[in-house]
Amino acid sequence: MAENKSIKDINALRVAVIGIGYVGLPVAVEFGKKQPTIGFDANPNRVAELSKGNDETLEVSSEELSEATQLTFSCDVDSLQDADVYIVTVPTPIDDFKRPDLTYLERASETVGRTLKPGNIVVYESTVFPGATEDHCVPVLERVSGLTYNRDFFVGYSPERINPGDKQHRLPDIMKVTSGSTPDIADMVDALYASIVRAGTFKASSIRVAEAAKVIENTQRDVNIALINELAILFSKMGINTEEVLNAAGTKWNFLPFRPGLVGGHCIGVDPYYLTHKAQELNHHPEMILAGRRINDSMGSYAGAKVLDAMMRNGLPINGARVLMLGLTFKENCPDLRNTRVVDVIAHLRERRVDVDVHDPWVSPDEARHEYGLELTPEPKPEEYDAAIIAVAHDQFREMGPHRIRDYLKPNGVLADLKWVFGAEETDVRL
Repeated sequence: MAENKSIKDINALRVAVIGIGYVGLPVAVEFGKKQPTIGFDANPNRVAELSKGNDETLEVSSEELSEATQLTFSCDVDSLQDADVYIVTVPTPIDDFKRPDLTYLERASETVGRTLKPGNIVVYESTVFPGATEDHCVPVLERVSGLTYNRDFFVGYSPERINPGDKQHRLPDIMKVTSGSTPDIADMVDALYASIVRAGTFKASSIRVAEAAKVIENTQRDVNIALINELAILFSKMGINTEEVLNAAGTKWNFLPFRPGLVGGHCIGVDPYYLTHKAQELNHHPEMILAGRRINDSMGSYAGAKVLDAMMRNGLPINGARVLMLGLTFKENCPDLRNTRVVDVIAHLRERRVDVDVHDPWVSPDEARHEYGLELTPEPKPEEYDAAIIAVAHDQFREMGPHRIRDYLKPNGVLADLKWVFGAEETDVRL
């Protein structure tokens, strides 16, 4: 029984990480450096790629993979038979109606349930609303395994804090929140993560507290960015430079340095809907959270409209115009396309019969085609475009500088900078 295991036995536990994407792979690598670890994924191509020492997400280098000498990869459920601890790190997206989609979480729980044994611990890292682990995942584990929760097996929750593309804030350097379904299991889960996270751990009083802590981390950021986005819209109408206002306000010690922009990705643009879903189940209307979401979800159309306005001011035609979109990922210096809101800008322009070419050196052409039906432009040609839009602050675009990017433009072409990569005096449009 896991309840009776000593904290001293932590390094002897066999770990299985379910889902080895942006979140799961760094977790598997850290545990694989010190104890037997299985990285399980339903995608055989992902397993084959990692088994060869390559990570297409670029989160983990080949050198780091080689350091995880006790880590193996598999897509065979039978490989999980010997696991003591299962760590579930699968995506938790939203559907077309902005409702939580727990499909991946439920399937992962079914997979774990097939090999779950008495004494095992299942730790969830996926972002969910408070109560999801015990109300949605545990019943699946019980149904498939035939075991009883908190008698035969136990559960923990330790929210992921992986920041894709960030090479400074890595898993071992970010404090980890932990929790467990009993006091002893909470201690074990905390000790397990403490063994790989040098920044330390914070043991929450319950699984629901840990779930709530995670979902409000990104909800808070979303609301703050929405405020700045709304202020940017207001200041634009007033003819005031938003950056100058923020720089002036930022001289106060407690002013938060948020900037306007598109809000996408798998966290900030998604997590608030998990919290609002739960709130509405309880007959509470979360006004501020939903208002923030509405503002941020509208910024793609707002950005597209600003570019078109600038083109018209320069005497450029809109119907049949050519625009170069620089960047497609949801954030800089990573290949992650999940929930990128750059597609909203593209859609706004195309709806007005503008031809849009997309160039992003970080993105796989196959993935762009599969996820959004977009064909990438590998090498844009000079003097081809009526406008160029810096949608993602990749280092490659920053290093090019505004003058080289303007080489892509026709005379009177518009350079739009949605990410404040360059100074206001160097561009024609900013958020």
